[in-house]
Amino acid sequence: MEIQLASAVKDFRRARRQAQLERVMSRLTGASNELLNYEDVRQKLKGSRTTSRGLQDIPIDAIVGSVGRYTDFTRSFLPRQDEDQSRWARVERAMSDQVGLPPVEVYQIGEAYFVLDGNHRVSVAKQLGATHIEAYVTECHTKVPLSPDVRPEDLIVKAEYAEFLERTRLDELRPDADLSTSLAGRYRELEEHISVHRYFMGIEQEREIPYREAAAHWYDTVYLPVVQVIRENGILRDFPGRTETDLYLWILNHRDEIGQELAWEIEPGVAAADLVDRFSPKLGQVIGRVVQRIRSVILPKEIAPGPAPGEWRRARSAKAACEPLFGRILVAINGKESGWHVVDRALEVARREEGRLVGLHVAASKRQKESNEVQAIQAEFVRRCAEASIPAQWIVEVGDVSREICEAARWLDLVVVNLAYPPGDRPIARLSSGLRALIQHCTVPVLAVPPDSLGTNRILLAYDGSSKAREALFVSTYLAGRWNVPLAVVTVLEENHTTPETMKLAKRYLRRHGVDAAYVEKRGGAGAAILEAAAEFESDLIVMGGYGFNPVLEIVLGSAVDQVLRESRHPVLICR
Repeated sequence: MEIQLASAVKDFRRARRQAQLERVMSRLTGASNELLNYEDVRQKLKGSRTTSRGLQDIPIDAIVGSVGRYTDFTRSFLPRQDEDQSRWARVERAMSDQVGLPPVEVYQIGEAYFVLDGNHRVSVAKQLGATHIEAYVTECHTKVPLSPDVRPEDLIVKAEYAEFLERTRLDELRPDADLSTSLAGRYRELEEHISVHRYFMGIEQEREIPYREAAAHWYDTVYLPVVQVIRENGILRDFPGRTETDLYLWILNHRDEIGQELAWEIEPGVAAADLVDRFSPKLGQVIGRVVQRIRSVILPKEIAPGPAPGEWRRARSAKAACEPLFGRILVAINGKESGWHVVDRALEVARREEGRLVGLHVAASKRQKESNEVQAIQAEFVRRCAEASIPAQWIVEVGDVSREICEAARWLDLVVVNLAYPPGDRPIARLSSGLRALIQHCTVPVLAVPPDSLGTNRILLAYDGSSKAREALFVSTYLAGRWNVPLAVVTVLEENHTTPETMKLAKRYLRRHGVDAAYVEKRGGAGAAILEAAAEFESDLIVMGGYGFNPVLEIVLGSAVDQVLRESRHPVLICR
């Protein structure tokens, strides 16, 4: 027996050394090794009602605290007091002799446990390698659950969550709601959102809105739609360790920052996509950002590759099917008398799409930006939009025209520009073409409008089966259906590129979406064949994919896009 006691004392001293090492490591790493105080946790999480759960085998690693002796042991239940030696050793000897010790008593909060009676038994059992221990369990019901990996600093956030739920009752009004966050201070922001929502609800309904009614309505109509964007796009995967509520706040704050900078409101889905592109710590996203920066330094913008095909559509995939595709339209205004036809065509699109215009004028200098001339351009733009009953916004930037248009277009759905200066037919002219650079790098479709063009009554889709042509097929299908205008499809047969099967793919897609169309196959140069088909079908809008080959080769050899832009008498919609 004395030998057994001496061995138990030896085990205790080993455990004490481990506790001291754990304390040193805690100071070095900043990670707490403290047990949690049950009473402190219960109060913070608003626990009151308890229920006996009887005798159970509970996992020892899920025991995170104690009722009264939380300072006597480390988080891993190593002894911290030398005075505990004799009691600790007697408990180990009793366990080793299989004398039998009574079950411990614990409180349970969520998936975590707190020892009411039996701290030494838990400590010894853990040192002996046990994974479970018998315990009489009393569950304490709280508004916020607890997990075994909870840290002391997490309790601040948990306490804020409990107080938030106590004020809003969202845990009762929306039992499936999970509004947990990973950072302190977030619930004050959520309550500000609810208060603002309540204020506008009161104005709209002309009555005093009870706070909890406003909280439930905010959850249903504001919070959940943003969370749906997060889920549909898998954004949580891009920000490990964050919650949906973290991202909800981050997306809306990011949207507001962009909106204040650009002077118009950004949709949550667009803000979310930009957030992932700019801040995701995932390796693929980081590498993509680095490569993009290197390209911007090494390659001139005229030959640097543009965005990947389909990015525009993916970024707007969160839009409801009934929403217009081109609800927010950027129109570039040069202020010349010959350029106002571009605004007129943009107004036509806005009417059909029930959308709004953002007028952009790029000034040559800061001084010109404040000039009377620019103010006159703004006044004329506002007048035309008001006359057409189209909501409008106005911005003026200074710098390179194509770069400023591309930057502003990131937040919108369509760019409308003047086709007065199409790419030339020689390499040097193509290299210096601002329109070509704009089409190459713009993240949204570009509608290039020549002078004297009228309304849209017939659409021609140029389809060659490429990834960008598939985007043009998507847009043409949408326009033909929503605008209720006839559609024709032309495929130019080219060896090793397009075949009769290419046209069949377009037919199947259009038929699946309930759109009738006329079809024609042609041979020869693609640009000339497209223009010939447009004349045959009397089409006043050509829809086609953007530049599809290596930018250097296309500048040297030219492309069908350049030829169509150069020779078309009707607007050309270039899709990404």
